[in-house]
Amino acid sequence: MAGGKETPRQRMMGILYLVLLGLVALQIPDSLLDAFKNITDSLSQSQTNVQTGINNTFDAFEKTKLKEQPERAKPIYDKAKEVSKVASDFTTYVETLKKELIEIGGGYDESIHDYKGRADMDISDHFMLTQKHGLELRQKVDETREKLLSLLDPKDRAGMNISLNVVDPPKNGELTRKTWQEATFGEGIPMGASITAMTKLQVDAKNAESEIIKKILGKVDQAVVNLDKFVAVAVAPSSYVIAGQPYTAQVFLTASDSKSNPSISVNGSPLSVKDGQGTYTVGTSKEGTYTWIGKISVKQNDGQIKTYPTAPQTYQVAKPSAVVSPDKMNVLYIGVPNPLSVSAPGLPKDKLRLSITEGSISGSNGSFTANVKTPGTVHITVTGEAGPGKTQMLGSSEFRVKRIPDPKAVFAGKSSGSVAAGNLKAQDKVFAKLENFEFDAKFSVTRFTLWIVKPRQDPIQITAQGADLSGAMKSAMATVTPGTRVIFANIIAVGPDGSQRGLDDIILSAN
Repeated sequence: MAGGKETPRQRMMGILYLVLLGLVALQIPDSLLDAFKNITDSLSQSQTNVQTGINNTFDAFEKTKLKEQPERAKPIYDKAKEVSKVASDFTTYVETLKKELIEIGGGYDESIHDYKGRADMDISDHFMLTQKHGLELRQKVDETREKLLSLLDPKDRAGMNISLNVVDPPKNGELTRKTWQEATFGEGIPMGASITAMTKLQVDAKNAESEIIKKILGKVDQAVVNLDKFVAVAVAPSSYVIAGQPYTAQVFLTASDSKSNPSISVNGSPLSVKDGQGTYTVGTSKEGTYTWIGKISVKQNDGQIKTYPTAPQTYQVAKPSAVVSPDKMNVLYIGVPNPLSVSAPGLPKDKLRLSITEGSISGSNGSFTANVKTPGTVHITVTGEAGPGKTQMLGSSEFRVKRIPDPKAVFAGKSSGSVAAGNLKAQDKVFAKLENFEFDAKFSVTRFTLWIVKPRQDPIQITAQGADLSGAMKSAMATVTPGTRVIFANIIAVGPDGSQRGLDDIILSAN
């Protein structure tokens, strides 16, 4: 009988069996026959224990792998069941031989709790050798062994050394070499020893069945990733390309396992998985640049989990926008900060830069301020960082540069018309105000001349520096009565650009 994966107990039984066979040639005391019976009983119990282990293995597989991954596990499960059938057919065949041998020997003896013909040395020789059942059994062992090994993958088959095997004993001195069946069932071998030998073959078959089933069912965990779904993919860093900038894309073949259920997460949050693929969806209610990293966890052949992270993925969220550029309204004003908002589709705002031909520009992140000094025209150029260390011009616009419009001089809130004499007397300052101008530009009156003209009286003329009425002016204004004309002339004002502006006269009539 051959080696293989046997427990220490089984190896001990095999050695003891060979020792007992040697003693048979000398004598067959009851104690020796009892020893064969004990070995047979022990082998039978071992066979039962192995069968229990096989049943537990199948039960665990059915409750886990077969339920969780039926498409992948079912073919593997069916092959393992085929192994059990091959082994079961062999043990049933051997059991039939044992029963026939026992019946020839007279059946079971209750008084000795063993077979009646256990000591008979002719039954096995005649039944197994003369009637060729021994040769048939040997052929059945070889056939069963080959069937079991054929159910394994070639690479697993080469390394599998199962214990179900028969070989002829080595030649001993000058004696004629015996066959396995002659050494096991031939002349001088009691029937009890033959029964033990057959039982050992049954145990060997059961052990082989257990080992091969474990190897086959383990393929479910080994084939964790079975690439069966292929897709051609093109990936570009950006779908927005500026003229002059090269368009680059990677084109390759991807493969996935449609029957697997790997663990996939993005930034620590798990994704639902379908056909081996996860889909990442996130809201975009807030502007900004966002980065995410995906992780896929897969069980390896050794049962451990290995995680594969993706490269960082970045996307930008921007508000919907429309750019309107009126051709005749691109105006910058001298003396005030001119705000400019700039954006370029496909580029983050922090990557934009502005320059101006005359004047200066400051700001960042899409919000800039232009300051100009000389009337005429300027050009503002927009550039962007198109890549690491690469700057590209995105466009240029022409702007007209103008002085801020002249303000209007007012006193008592008016530039002309009738004003109550009391209201005129209550005022003490001349103002220069801009009307319908978007910028917050301030003008200050630097000097003016006051004329007070009363009916049938000589006009009063007083000049003052600044915007406030002088003391003499206030005294003259105190004499204003209905019918008096109050005129502010030669009004000079200075605005943000520092230039002096001569303003229109203020002509008021007291009533």
